[in-house]
Amino acid sequence: MSNLSPTLKLAIDLISRASVTPEDAGCQDLMIARLEKLNFQIEKMPFGEVKNFYAKRGESGPNLCFAGHTDVVPSGPENEWKVPPFEPQIINGMLYGRGAADMKGSLAAMITAVESFINAYPDHPGQISFLITSDEEGPFVDGTTRVVDALMAREEQVDWCIVGEPSSTKQLGDIIKNGRRGSFSGDLTIYGKQGHVAYPHLAVNPIHLAAPALAELASTHWDDGNDFFPPTSFQVSNIHSGTGATNVVPGDLKAQFNFRFSSELDFDTLKERVLAVLDKHQLAYDIDWTYNGLPFLTRPGELVDAIVDAVEEKVSITPELSTSGGTSDGRFIAKMGTQVVELGPVNATIHQINECVDANSLDQLSDVYHRILENLFIKNS
Repeated sequence: MSNLSPTLKLAIDLISRASVTPEDAGCQDLMIARLEKLNFQIEKMPFGEVKNFYAKRGESGPNLCFAGHTDVVPSGPENEWKVPPFEPQIINGMLYGRGAADMKGSLAAMITAVESFINAYPDHPGQISFLITSDEEGPFVDGTTRVVDALMAREEQVDWCIVGEPSSTKQLGDIIKNGRRGSFSGDLTIYGKQGHVAYPHLAVNPIHLAAPALAELASTHWDDGNDFFPPTSFQVSNIHSGTGATNVVPGDLKAQFNFRFSSELDFDTLKERVLAVLDKHQLAYDIDWTYNGLPFLTRPGELVDAIVDAVEEKVSITPELSTSGGTSDGRFIAKMGTQVVELGPVNATIHQINECVDANSLDQLSDVYHRILENLFIKNS
Protein backbone atom coordinates (compact mmCIF):
# COMPACT_ATOMS: atom_id res chain seq x y z
CA MET A 1 0.00 0.00 0.00
CA SER A 2 3.04 2.25 -0.33
CA ASN A 3 1.60 3.96 -3.40
CA LEU A 4 -1.57 5.07 -1.63
CA SER A 5 -2.48 8.71 -1.12
CA PRO A 6 -1.95 10.34 2.30
CA THR A 7 -5.71 10.32 2.85
CA LEU A 8 -6.08 6.60 2.17
CA LYS A 9 -3.03 5.72 4.28
CA LEU A 10 -4.48 7.62 7.23
CA ALA A 11 -7.97 6.17 6.70
CA ILE A 12 -6.55 2.65 6.72
CA ASP A 13 -4.55 3.38 9.87
CA LEU A 14 -7.67 4.67 11.62
CA ILE A 15 -9.88 1.78 10.47
CA SER A 16 -7.27 -0.69 11.70
CA ARG A 17 -7.94 0.45 15.26
CA ALA A 18 -10.92 -1.40 16.75
CA SER A 19 -12.57 1.63 18.34
CA VAL A 20 -15.97 0.13 19.10
CA THR A 21 -17.94 2.74 21.03
CA PRO A 22 -16.98 4.19 23.46
CA GLU A 23 -13.44 2.97 22.84
CA ASP A 24 -11.06 5.20 20.89
CA ALA A 25 -8.23 2.66 20.49
CA GLY A 26 -5.62 5.33 19.83
CA CYS A 27 -7.37 7.04 16.93
CA GLN A 28 -7.40 10.43 18.61
CA ASP A 29 -3.73 10.23 19.53
CA LEU A 30 -2.98 9.57 15.88
CA MET A 31 -4.96 12.62 14.83
CA ILE A 32 -3.49 14.78 17.60
CA ALA A 33 0.07 13.90 16.55
CA ARG A 34 -0.67 15.15 13.04
CA LEU A 35 -2.32 18.33 14.31
CA GLU A 36 0.48 19.15 16.74
CA LYS A 37 2.88 19.25 13.80
CA LEU A 38 0.67 21.99 12.35
CA ASN A 39 0.87 24.03 15.58
CA PHE A 40 -2.65 23.29 16.74
CA GLN A 41 -3.26 23.83 20.45
CA ILE A 42 -4.62 20.54 21.77
CA GLU A 43 -7.09 20.26 24.62
CA LYS A 44 -7.98 16.75 25.69
CA MET A 45 -11.43 16.74 27.27
CA PRO A 46 -12.28 13.27 28.64
CA PHE A 47 -15.59 12.76 30.41
CA GLY A 48 -16.33 9.43 32.06
CA GLU A 49 -15.07 6.65 29.80
CA VAL A 50 -15.22 8.87 26.73
CA LYS A 51 -12.23 10.49 25.06
CA ASN A 52 -12.73 13.85 23.39
CA PHE A 53 -10.44 16.57 22.19
CA TYR A 54 -10.72 20.12 20.96
CA ALA A 55 -7.86 21.49 18.85
CA LYS A 56 -7.48 24.98 17.47
CA ARG A 57 -5.05 26.89 15.27
CA GLY A 58 -5.20 30.67 15.05
CA GLU A 59 -6.08 33.40 17.53
CA SER A 60 -8.60 35.64 15.80
CA GLY A 61 -11.14 35.79 13.03
CA PRO A 62 -13.95 33.34 12.22
CA ASN A 63 -13.57 29.76 13.44
CA LEU A 64 -14.24 26.81 11.11
CA CYS A 65 -14.56 23.58 13.09
CA PHE A 66 -14.24 20.06 11.67
CA ALA A 67 -16.31 17.73 13.87
CA GLY A 68 -16.52 13.96 13.96
CA HIS A 69 -16.21 10.75 15.93
CA THR A 70 -13.61 8.02 16.19
CA ASP A 71 -15.95 5.38 17.62
CA VAL A 72 -17.71 2.83 15.43
CA VAL A 73 -20.56 0.37 15.87
CA PRO A 74 -19.79 -3.31 16.50
CA SER A 75 -18.76 -5.28 13.44
CA GLY A 76 -21.35 -8.05 13.66
CA PRO A 77 -20.38 -11.61 12.64
CA GLU A 78 -16.81 -11.27 11.38
CA ASN A 79 -17.06 -14.44 9.27
CA GLU A 80 -19.63 -12.67 7.06
CA TRP A 81 -17.18 -9.92 6.07
CA LYS A 82 -15.16 -10.02 2.86
CA VAL A 83 -12.19 -8.92 4.93
CA PRO A 84 -11.76 -8.78 8.71
CA PRO A 85 -13.57 -5.59 9.75
CA PHE A 86 -10.48 -4.06 11.38
CA GLU A 87 -8.03 -5.21 8.72
CA PRO A 88 -9.05 -2.82 5.93
CA GLN A 89 -8.38 -3.63 2.30
CA ILE A 90 -9.09 -2.01 -1.05
CA ILE A 91 -10.90 -4.42 -3.37
CA ASN A 92 -11.97 -3.30 -6.85
CA GLY A 93 -11.55 0.31 -5.85
CA MET A 94 -13.64 0.03 -2.65
CA LEU A 95 -12.10 0.45 0.80
CA TYR A 96 -13.63 -2.15 3.16
CA GLY A 97 -13.60 -1.97 6.94
CA ARG A 98 -15.74 -0.91 9.88
CA GLY A 99 -15.79 2.88 9.92
CA ALA A 100 -14.71 3.33 6.29
CA ALA A 101 -17.80 5.45 5.62
CA ASP A 102 -18.92 6.26 9.18
CA MET A 103 -16.70 8.09 9.65
CA LYS A 104 -12.98 7.41 9.66
CA GLY A 105 -12.73 8.14 5.95
CA SER A 106 -14.02 11.66 6.66
CA LEU A 107 -11.61 12.10 9.57
CA ALA A 108 -8.69 11.22 7.33
CA ALA A 109 -9.90 13.61 4.65
CA MET A 110 -10.26 16.41 7.20
CA ILE A 111 -6.71 15.97 8.46
CA THR A 112 -5.09 15.81 5.03
CA ALA A 113 -7.17 18.74 3.77
CA VAL A 114 -6.00 20.90 6.66
CA GLU A 115 -2.41 19.75 6.16
CA SER A 116 -2.43 20.71 2.50
CA PHE A 117 -4.23 23.99 3.21
CA ILE A 118 -1.74 25.06 5.87
CA ASN A 119 1.17 24.01 3.66
CA ALA A 120 -0.22 26.31 0.95
CA TYR A 121 -1.27 29.12 3.32
CA PRO A 122 0.86 28.95 6.48
CA ASP A 123 -0.23 32.45 7.51
CA HIS A 124 -3.92 31.97 6.70
CA PRO A 125 -6.46 34.28 8.34
CA GLY A 126 -9.08 32.97 10.74
CA GLN A 127 -9.12 29.93 13.00
CA ILE A 128 -9.38 26.22 12.24
CA SER A 129 -10.51 23.78 14.90
CA PHE A 130 -11.36 20.12 15.44
CA LEU A 131 -13.96 18.73 17.83
CA ILE A 132 -13.59 14.94 18.02
CA THR A 133 -15.40 12.45 20.28
CA SER A 134 -15.55 8.68 20.85
CA ASP A 135 -19.20 8.75 21.96
CA GLU A 136 -21.33 9.41 18.89
CA GLU A 137 -22.43 5.84 18.23
CA GLY A 138 -23.15 5.21 21.92
CA PRO A 139 -25.36 7.02 24.44
CA PHE A 140 -23.84 10.41 23.44
CA VAL A 141 -23.84 11.57 27.07
CA ASP A 142 -20.14 12.26 27.65
CA GLY A 143 -19.13 13.19 24.13
CA THR A 144 -19.77 16.23 21.95
CA THR A 145 -22.56 17.54 24.16
CA ARG A 146 -20.20 17.78 27.17
CA VAL A 147 -17.47 19.42 25.11
CA VAL A 148 -19.94 21.96 23.72
CA ASP A 149 -21.15 22.78 27.23
CA ALA A 150 -17.55 23.42 28.31
CA LEU A 151 -16.85 25.59 25.26
CA MET A 152 -20.03 27.59 25.79
CA ALA A 153 -19.19 28.11 29.46
CA ARG A 154 -16.00 29.89 28.46
CA GLU A 155 -17.72 31.68 25.54
CA GLU A 156 -15.70 29.95 22.83
CA GLN A 157 -16.92 31.09 19.42
CA VAL A 158 -17.39 28.56 16.62
CA ASP A 159 -18.78 30.28 13.53
CA TRP A 160 -18.93 27.39 11.06
CA CYS A 161 -18.85 23.63 11.50
CA ILE A 162 -18.49 20.78 9.01
CA VAL A 163 -19.54 17.41 10.43
CA GLY A 164 -18.06 14.51 8.49
CA GLU A 165 -21.12 12.27 8.71
CA PRO A 166 -21.73 10.24 5.52
CA SER A 167 -24.31 12.51 3.92
CA SER A 168 -24.06 11.39 0.30
CA THR A 169 -26.40 8.81 -1.22
CA LYS A 170 -25.16 7.76 -4.67
CA GLN A 171 -22.11 9.95 -5.32
CA LEU A 172 -19.88 12.03 -3.11
CA GLY A 173 -21.44 15.43 -2.59
CA ASP A 174 -24.85 14.73 -4.11
CA ILE A 175 -26.47 15.45 -0.73
CA ILE A 176 -25.34 17.75 2.05
CA LYS A 177 -27.28 17.97 5.30
CA ASN A 178 -27.88 21.57 6.29
CA GLY A 179 -30.14 20.62 9.19
CA ARG A 180 -31.72 17.76 11.09
CA ARG A 181 -35.08 17.13 12.65
CA GLY A 182 -35.49 17.16 16.41
CA SER A 183 -36.01 13.89 18.26
CA PHE A 184 -37.46 12.70 21.54
CA SER A 185 -38.91 9.45 22.85
CA GLY A 186 -41.49 8.40 25.41
CA ASP A 187 -41.59 5.31 27.62
CA LEU A 188 -45.27 4.88 28.41
CA THR A 189 -46.82 2.56 31.00
CA ILE A 190 -50.61 2.19 30.97
CA TYR A 191 -52.10 0.55 34.05
CA GLY A 192 -55.01 -1.87 34.20
CA LYS A 193 -55.92 -4.63 36.61
CA GLN A 194 -54.75 -8.21 36.20
CA GLY A 195 -57.38 -10.91 36.32
CA HIS A 196 -58.84 -14.04 34.73
CA VAL A 197 -60.05 -13.69 31.15
CA ALA A 198 -63.25 -15.58 32.07
CA TYR A 199 -64.14 -12.81 34.53
CA PRO A 200 -63.49 -9.60 32.59
CA HIS A 201 -65.74 -7.59 34.91
CA LEU A 202 -63.18 -8.20 37.67
CA ALA A 203 -60.22 -7.03 35.57
CA VAL A 204 -59.23 -3.96 33.56
CA ASN A 205 -57.45 -4.77 30.31
CA PRO A 206 -54.74 -2.17 29.55
CA ILE A 207 -54.38 -3.40 25.97
CA HIS A 208 -58.01 -2.54 25.27
CA LEU A 209 -57.56 0.81 26.99
CA ALA A 210 -54.36 1.69 25.15
CA ALA A 211 -55.38 0.72 21.63
CA PRO A 212 -57.69 3.70 20.88
CA ALA A 213 -55.23 6.22 22.35
CA LEU A 214 -52.25 4.83 20.43
CA ALA A 215 -54.32 4.70 17.26
CA GLU A 216 -55.27 8.35 17.71
CA LEU A 217 -51.63 9.35 18.27
CA ALA A 218 -50.56 7.36 15.21
CA SER A 219 -53.17 9.05 13.00
CA THR A 220 -52.68 12.59 14.31
CA HIS A 221 -51.57 15.25 11.83
CA TRP A 222 -48.93 17.11 13.81
CA ASP A 223 -47.84 19.75 11.29
CA ASP A 224 -47.20 20.31 7.58
CA GLY A 225 -43.44 20.75 7.86
CA ASN A 226 -41.95 23.67 5.94
CA ASP A 227 -39.62 24.47 3.06
CA PHE A 228 -36.71 22.77 4.84
CA PHE A 229 -38.31 20.01 6.95
CA PRO A 230 -40.82 17.23 6.23
CA PRO A 231 -43.87 16.97 8.49
CA THR A 232 -43.38 15.76 12.05
CA SER A 233 -43.69 11.99 12.42
CA PHE A 234 -44.80 9.79 15.34
CA GLN A 235 -43.92 6.11 15.48
CA VAL A 236 -44.56 3.42 18.09
CA SER A 237 -41.32 1.48 18.26
CA ASN A 238 -42.01 -1.14 20.95
CA ILE A 239 -45.06 -2.50 22.76
CA HIS A 240 -45.36 -5.21 25.39
CA SER A 241 -48.07 -6.56 27.65
CA GLY A 242 -49.18 -9.83 29.16
CA THR A 243 -47.76 -12.71 31.17
CA GLY A 244 -47.47 -15.14 28.28
CA ALA A 245 -50.55 -17.03 29.45
CA THR A 246 -53.68 -16.96 27.31
CA ASN A 247 -56.07 -16.91 30.26
CA VAL A 248 -54.69 -13.88 32.11
CA VAL A 249 -55.70 -10.26 31.56
CA PRO A 250 -52.45 -8.30 31.94
CA GLY A 251 -51.97 -5.69 34.61
CA ASP A 252 -50.15 -3.13 32.49
CA LEU A 253 -48.94 -2.29 29.02
CA LYS A 254 -45.58 -0.75 28.14
CA ALA A 255 -45.07 1.14 24.90
CA GLN A 256 -42.20 3.17 23.48
CA PHE A 257 -42.64 5.84 20.84
CA ASN A 258 -40.50 8.40 19.06
CA PHE A 259 -41.09 11.80 17.48
CA ARG A 260 -38.97 13.25 14.68
CA PHE A 261 -40.15 16.83 14.56
CA SER A 262 -39.71 19.85 12.38
CA SER A 263 -38.90 23.40 13.39
CA GLU A 264 -42.64 24.15 13.29
CA LEU A 265 -43.03 22.55 16.73
CA ASP A 266 -41.07 22.17 19.94
CA PHE A 267 -40.70 19.52 22.62
CA ASP A 268 -43.09 21.14 25.12
CA THR A 269 -45.88 21.57 22.56
CA LEU A 270 -45.67 17.96 21.39
CA LYS A 271 -45.51 16.65 24.94
CA GLU A 272 -48.64 18.61 25.88
CA ARG A 273 -50.50 17.23 22.86
CA VAL A 274 -49.54 13.64 23.75
CA LEU A 275 -50.68 14.08 27.35
CA ALA A 276 -53.97 15.59 26.15
CA VAL A 277 -54.72 12.46 24.09
CA LEU A 278 -53.87 10.14 26.98
CA ASP A 279 -56.01 12.15 29.39
CA LYS A 280 -58.87 12.30 26.88
CA HIS A 281 -59.01 8.49 26.99
CA GLN A 282 -59.02 8.56 30.81
CA LEU A 283 -55.97 6.37 31.15
CA ALA A 284 -53.97 5.69 34.29
CA TYR A 285 -50.38 6.02 33.13
CA ASP A 286 -46.80 7.02 33.78
CA ILE A 287 -44.49 8.38 31.11
CA ASP A 288 -40.75 9.04 31.01
CA TRP A 289 -39.35 11.31 28.32
CA THR A 290 -35.95 11.06 26.63
CA TYR A 291 -35.04 14.30 24.91
CA ASN A 292 -32.50 13.85 22.11
CA GLY A 293 -32.29 17.33 20.63
CA LEU A 294 -33.96 20.24 18.91
CA PRO A 295 -34.10 20.58 15.14
CA PHE A 296 -31.41 22.77 13.65
CA LEU A 297 -31.13 24.48 10.30
CA THR A 298 -28.33 26.29 8.47
CA ARG A 299 -29.84 28.43 5.75
CA PRO A 300 -27.95 29.24 2.54
CA GLY A 301 -25.21 31.73 3.36
CA GLU A 302 -21.46 31.77 3.95
CA LEU A 303 -20.93 28.13 4.89
CA VAL A 304 -23.53 26.54 2.61
CA ASP A 305 -22.38 28.64 -0.34
CA ALA A 306 -18.71 27.75 0.28
CA ILE A 307 -19.57 24.04 0.38
CA VAL A 308 -21.79 24.07 -2.70
CA ASP A 309 -19.08 25.91 -4.65
CA ALA A 310 -16.40 23.44 -3.55
CA VAL A 311 -18.48 20.39 -4.48
CA GLU A 312 -19.36 21.87 -7.87
CA GLU A 313 -15.69 22.57 -8.59
CA LYS A 314 -14.16 19.32 -7.33
CA VAL A 315 -16.92 16.78 -8.08
CA SER A 316 -18.77 18.54 -10.93
CA ILE A 317 -22.24 18.18 -9.41
CA THR A 318 -24.54 20.57 -7.59
CA PRO A 319 -25.42 19.16 -4.16
CA GLU A 320 -28.98 18.98 -2.88
CA LEU A 321 -29.68 20.47 0.54
CA SER A 322 -31.46 18.04 2.84
CA THR A 323 -32.62 17.72 6.46
CA SER A 324 -33.69 14.05 6.20
CA GLY A 325 -32.37 11.13 8.19
CA GLY A 326 -31.65 10.67 11.86
CA THR A 327 -29.81 12.83 14.33
CA SER A 328 -26.13 13.70 14.56
CA ASP A 329 -23.81 15.53 16.91
CA GLY A 330 -24.45 18.60 14.79
CA ARG A 331 -27.51 19.22 16.98
CA PHE A 332 -25.26 19.88 19.98
CA ILE A 333 -22.88 22.15 18.10
CA ALA A 334 -25.78 24.17 16.68
CA LYS A 335 -26.63 25.23 20.26
CA MET A 336 -23.60 27.53 20.05
CA GLY A 337 -25.25 29.56 17.30
CA THR A 338 -22.94 27.84 14.83
CA GLN A 339 -23.74 27.29 11.16
CA VAL A 340 -23.56 23.48 10.84
CA VAL A 341 -23.48 21.37 7.67
CA GLU A 342 -22.81 17.64 7.29
CA LEU A 343 -20.69 16.57 4.34
CA GLY A 344 -19.21 13.12 3.96
CA PRO A 345 -19.04 10.03 1.73
CA VAL A 346 -21.80 7.76 0.46
CA ASN A 347 -23.83 6.23 3.30
CA ALA A 348 -25.15 3.10 1.52
CA THR A 349 -23.26 0.60 3.71
CA ILE A 350 -22.96 2.34 7.08
CA HIS A 351 -23.49 0.05 10.11
CA GLN A 352 -23.72 -2.93 7.73
CA ILE A 353 -21.63 -6.04 7.20
CA ASN A 354 -18.96 -5.17 4.59
CA GLU A 355 -19.10 -1.43 5.19
CA CYS A 356 -17.14 0.19 2.39
CA VAL A 357 -16.50 3.42 0.57
CA ASP A 358 -15.13 4.32 -2.85
CA ALA A 359 -11.42 4.83 -2.19
CA ASN A 360 -11.05 7.62 -4.75
CA SER A 361 -13.95 9.49 -3.18
CA LEU A 362 -11.94 10.01 0.00
CA ASP A 363 -9.26 11.83 -1.98
CA GLN A 364 -12.02 13.88 -3.58
CA LEU A 365 -13.46 14.62 -0.16
CA SER A 366 -10.09 15.90 1.03
CA ASP A 367 -9.95 18.17 -2.03
CA VAL A 368 -13.46 19.43 -1.30
CA TYR A 369 -12.62 20.20 2.34
CA HIS A 370 -9.46 22.01 1.18
CA ARG A 371 -11.46 24.09 -1.26
CA ILE A 372 -14.01 24.98 1.43
CA LEU A 373 -11.15 26.34 3.55
CA GLU A 374 -9.99 28.43 0.61
CA ASN A 375 -13.50 29.70 -0.06
CA LEU A 376 -13.99 30.80 3.55
CA PHE A 377 -10.55 32.13 4.42
CA ILE A 378 -8.65 32.98 1.22
CA LYS A 379 -11.08 33.81 -1.55
CA ASN A 380 -12.33 37.05 -0.02
CA SER A 381 -9.32 37.97 2.13
